[in-house]
Amino acid sequence: MEQRLLELFQKKNKWNQKDLEKELHLKNSAEFIAFVKALNALEDEKIICNDHTSYYLIDQKEYFTGKIKDISKFEYAVVNGDQKIYVSKNHAKDAFDGDEVLVHVDPKKNEVIHIYRRGIRKIAGTFYKRRKDFIFYSDVDLHRSFHIKNIDKYTIHNQDRAVLSIIKYSNPMECKIEKILGSEEEPGMDITSILYAKDVRTEFSNRVRKEVKDIDQVVTDKDRQNRKDLRDLFTITIDGDDARDFDDAISIEKAKDGYTLYVHIADVSHYVEEGSSIDKEAYARATSIYLCDRVIPMLPFELSNGICSLNPNVERCTITCKMNINSKGEIKTFDVFPSLIESNRRCTYQKVNALFDDRDTEYFDIQESLLMMKELAILLKEQSVERGNIDFESPEARIELDDRGKPIDVYVKTRGFAEEMIEQFMISANVCVAHLLNSEKIPGMYRIHQKPDPDRIESLMRMAYLMHIIWDFDPENITSKELQEFLDSIEDPYTREVMSMMTLRAMQKAVYSEKCQGHFGLGLEEYCHFTSPIRRYPDLIVHRMLRRYVFEKSDKNRDFEVSKIEKQALHASAKERDAITVERAVDDYKKAQYMEDHIGEVFEGVITGVAKFGFFVMLENTVEGLVPARMLQDDFYAYDDLHMRLIGENNGKEYTIGKRVKVACVEAVKEPARMLQDDFYAYDDLHMRLIGENNGKEYTIGKRVKVACVEAVKEKGQVTFEVIGSKYR
Repeated sequence: MEQRLLELFQKKNKWNQKDLEKELHLKNSAEFIAFVKALNALEDEKIICNDHTSYYLIDQKEYFTGKIKDISKFEYAVVNGDQKIYVSKNHAKDAFDGDEVLVHVDPKKNEVIHIYRRGIRKIAGTFYKRRKDFIFYSDVDLHRSFHIKNIDKYTIHNQDRAVLSIIKYSNPMECKIEKILGSEEEPGMDITSILYAKDVRTEFSNRVRKEVKDIDQVVTDKDRQNRKDLRDLFTITIDGDDARDFDDAISIEKAKDGYTLYVHIADVSHYVEEGSSIDKEAYARATSIYLCDRVIPMLPFELSNGICSLNPNVERCTITCKMNINSKGEIKTFDVFPSLIESNRRCTYQKVNALFDDRDTEYFDIQESLLMMKELAILLKEQSVERGNIDFESPEARIELDDRGKPIDVYVKTRGFAEEMIEQFMISANVCVAHLLNSEKIPGMYRIHQKPDPDRIESLMRMAYLMHIIWDFDPENITSKELQEFLDSIEDPYTREVMSMMTLRAMQKAVYSEKCQGHFGLGLEEYCHFTSPIRRYPDLIVHRMLRRYVFEKSDKNRDFEVSKIEKQALHASAKERDAITVERAVDDYKKAQYMEDHIGEVFEGVITGVAKFGFFVMLENTVEGLVPARMLQDDFYAYDDLHMRLIGENNGKEYTIGKRVKVACVEAVKEPARMLQDDFYAYDDLHMRLIGENNGKEYTIGKRVKVACVEAVKEKGQVTFEVIGSKYR
């Protein structure tokens, strides 16, 4: 039926439903149902569009689909992969940031003609008392007022934070209160609002709580059955200083021709029964979310920090991957089995790194084991370099908050060899388990990362050429080793960091799949996630498959499990993207809030992106901001698309990716609609003024006022800079 419909749309690109029915000569209800399903399928695939009067064919030359990004007061960017077009907000058909839309492309004007999917379903904001009424101000200015249908059911106080659910995308927008969160003065309320607005599951149901209470918090005789007892094996955990859940532990022994490495992973599948309320909630979350002031765990505290956490000096149920590794760092044999361990020491990255650097002796009593681990990790690292593991230099920010939740410092996390050592051990265990699943044709969930798109590699080569880096790739047959050698060839550290970032952007996204398709970035043919079942649901699925088909040697329902894992992989990949979006939103918000106290200060940074409307600069502390072209006041700057640069028409000055510049933070637009909080101000169109309803205060053109520069759109996580030497205002 879909093919018949496509043939009709090739003859004529616009049809109404009745004409299509006549043309197809539908004879019975079965054919009509097939017809409707085919129309819906073509619409879902964005081949045709329904404007509620007619269906029309989407010609790729005339139409563009993508997701809206709010980039200025006057314009949206509509983004689809590497492609981007711009739409005036006057021609955006009530679209909002994050909406998936169809745009009619025209030289005179681009216009949104259809909204496929809304990106905003909930709105966070604050109630303020204005005379006798409460007015709701949204965090992000949606350029409209709100009609709240259930406001009378709530007791509201001045400065109460709330989350609204959108009922109708109208003007005023019809909404209902979903939750009153509390006063905006409460520490952490800003982040809580972001979580609710983004639909993050933050609470566990009573059913989950009830099931958790029935789980023993100590290992019982029943738990010990059918496990190898490794409690006498010297075992440690190594994690960050602030870590609270420990899902991996390490043991090592010297062997005749190398080492025996044990990676012990918390046996979460032993405690979380498939189909239970705990399991359903864990699946719905699919991952833990790590924020600067809290963790939103996948599992309840009693599991994540209790019986499943490999805390020191207590028995724990684990699944162990035992690897025999030769003196070259090659894994020769391995075994995976249920085990029982008792961690002897909780170590931290910071103190292990201090030992490695001869700066600390706290771990003097266990240094023999730690130094043996270091030796092995160096060998594993050499093997990873040989196979083509890409080492992306992407700085990770640490945001330090005070007791009120206000950011007081933003800096780059330092990473020593201890972190890399544990990473090498975890990758090795993941590789072994993936090989076991794949070679034995056991259903499993793999972590896959496919080769980059050739067009993106060509763009990367062009960018490298513009930065005077000559490197010749075959975009169709690029290897991960070639990309790593390319990055290693760049001597200047700032240029290497920028190109590393650009290379990462050129990559495909790593996702989960029921098929073993390799991991390009790691240079591996087989890979899965096995080592973090406390915080990742895919790891829990892998553990269950190991238990069912390896430990218990079942051979039932393999095809059914593969089919189920296919759907679970799509869900896990989507939830991972959602979690990353939330983490970035919180980080961007807090970075912008931090920069509010640094308005007017001068920083040095590097240009990470250039567009016609300006360029983006990243500071050494990872704060990234926009330098709008309108603020370059020493000349008129035109955008040179071919060379991806802004160039002054008279002075010839260029702004290109990788260039280091000095910038001043001049904007961090914070809640502009709320600044006049001493009264409610109405706009008097006749006299072009704002006038207070109670105090009578007026703001008119030409009036001299004292102002503070407070712009740093922290709700959007946006910071604006101005280039020093470009007529600083």
